[in-house]
Amino acid sequence: MTLDDTQNPRQFLINKVLLDHRRDEDATVRKSLSYISGERVHKTMIYVGMATCGMIAGAKKTYQAIREYLGDHGIEATLVEGGCVGFCRMEPIVDIQLPGKARLSFGNITSDKVQALLDDVLNNNLPEQDPAGQYENPVLQRWEGVSPIHKHPFFAGQQRLIMDLCGVIDPVSIESYIAKGGYWAFTDTISAQTPAQVCKVIEDSGLAGRGGGGYPAGRKWLSALRAVSDSKYLVCNAVESDPGSYMNRAIIESNPHRLIEALLIGAYAIGAGKAFVFIREEFSLAIERLEEAIRQAREYGLTGHHILDSGVNIEISVKKGARAFVCGEETALNNSLEGKRAMPELKPPYPSEKGLWDHPTIVNNVETLFNVPLIMRNGADWFRNTGTEGSKGTKVFTLSGKLRNYGTVEVPMGTTFRDIVWKTGGGMAGEKDFKAIVLGINSGSYITGETLDTRVDFDELKKIGGALGSGAFVVLDTGVCMVDMARFFTAFFKNESCGKCIPCREGTARMLEVMDNAKRRPGESKSFQTLQRFKGVMQLKSLAGVIRETSLCSLGKSSPNAILNTLKHFKSEFDAHIFDRKCAANTCTDLRVFFIDVDACTGCTACFKKCPVDAIIGSPRYPHFIVQDKCIGCGTCFEVCKFNAVLIK
Repeated sequence: MTLDDTQNPRQFLINKVLLDHRRDEDATVRKSLSYISGERVHKTMIYVGMATCGMIAGAKKTYQAIREYLGDHGIEATLVEGGCVGFCRMEPIVDIQLPGKARLSFGNITSDKVQALLDDVLNNNLPEQDPAGQYENPVLQRWEGVSPIHKHPFFAGQQRLIMDLCGVIDPVSIESYIAKGGYWAFTDTISAQTPAQVCKVIEDSGLAGRGGGGYPAGRKWLSALRAVSDSKYLVCNAVESDPGSYMNRAIIESNPHRLIEALLIGAYAIGAGKAFVFIREEFSLAIERLEEAIRQAREYGLTGHHILDSGVNIEISVKKGARAFVCGEETALNNSLEGKRAMPELKPPYPSEKGLWDHPTIVNNVETLFNVPLIMRNGADWFRNTGTEGSKGTKVFTLSGKLRNYGTVEVPMGTTFRDIVWKTGGGMAGEKDFKAIVLGINSGSYITGETLDTRVDFDELKKIGGALGSGAFVVLDTGVCMVDMARFFTAFFKNESCGKCIPCREGTARMLEVMDNAKRRPGESKSFQTLQRFKGVMQLKSLAGVIRETSLCSLGKSSPNAILNTLKHFKSEFDAHIFDRKCAANTCTDLRVFFIDVDACTGCTACFKKCPVDAIIGSPRYPHFIVQDKCIGCGTCFEVCKFNAVLIK
């Protein structure tokens, strides 16, 4: 049986793939699926990376320019709004596949480059701008002289399990997802395995929660399955409010159907009839694509009542909420879902026993759930073969900071942080040296030059006093002040505190006062501030210890981590701020002292005119001077001086 023009694609896919499970044994079915999935094409197919990162880089204009080009030249081609392949530095990304030939991927295709690109490729010529690579396929003709995309330095060190279809398929086409193996795991699961067996497979796989805690997902599911209740719920936490992290949003925008399949499997495993995706309202594109995918799944009979005649009933809903860091804590998230203020609750009882509306509830984050269909399709042993002894599978990171290559990456557990920075990330951007990696604001962990060879592993990070975090991976160079970074962390936690418990609410405010004093240059008339600076720093460790031990939730407990880790790894910078009143990175404006070299000053008046507080005096063509009592250390004079006459003490 093959797919022809008279057949209903939905009926073909449901009957031949999902229900009959013929899969690769039938060559004609395999060939038909390759057309649906886009591996083969009858006419030219053009993909434009239209996830949020791509649109910020100008993908909308690129898409419009391609559409106008095709219309003006009367070319019949399929134009697809694709997802994010992860290589954000290469956006806007345009992939072109001609009938019978491999798919080419081009980066940084702004609207002005569209005509030249299409003029060449549509005439079977490689353009002057080299492609990033080609997607090799044994049944398609290769482009000579073009490397496979997986050998590109950015992709070579990655192992894409979760992100295998991101940027490859049409994110809002259920047909292409099914043709790539989507929903096979779910239909196999509900037809051949009991909920207890599903929980056991997840437990045997070694899948640990990717939200930062690393708790075994299978064990969590089993506790909910064993709980006695007339209603149970599964919740996906897609709030992702950690600064420097956006990988969950990117993979939802690029492959929303996998999240739906994961929710269906998870809900079946714990006996839940309702699943929720709790997502930030600002993630408009992710919400739009997710809701469209849910609508398609419902139309195909994959959600709702009596799914595929199995007797299984599961509904999936999207719940939009405001950005709130505290919603990363599962009990606070459940309160928000119920319409209450997002505040954490004491545990036990745990949500798996008493969660939403006092019923057993499982809360997993996006990355954790994305692994589930893969494990159920390929088996627990397959998943355990990737990673380390104590940490199985892969980890998705958002690479950002002072790197040549930045974006969303997926590496196998066990990869060293050095390899991620210098191989996948391409090394440091700019002339300054590496200083540290920040692994998410919720963990407050730093990887320094001494610990760069640490592997991505829950246990190894614990040994060095760190934590994996949720997925932020921010690389800092020597131009960053670590005291200022710790102050940023502390201010974030103070602003995001729900206010329920005193240690977090008041403790973070007191820590922020200490950090502000450390960054401030006390005036001569306020000598008591010097005592405040010394006293505050002396009490900082004990204050942090109290907050960590007595805060109600894990987020409050982690709020002092950044300060403690800064004191541990960069104590010399703290000492310089407190004792010498100097910032080595020259970024703390209150500690910068600017002066003018009278021998170099020409009296051009550039600094005089630009100073925002009139702290510079002098006459034209004569040396100028800075009044230190009025200077706020903004550095404007330093930036505008063309004669290098403004110096920093």
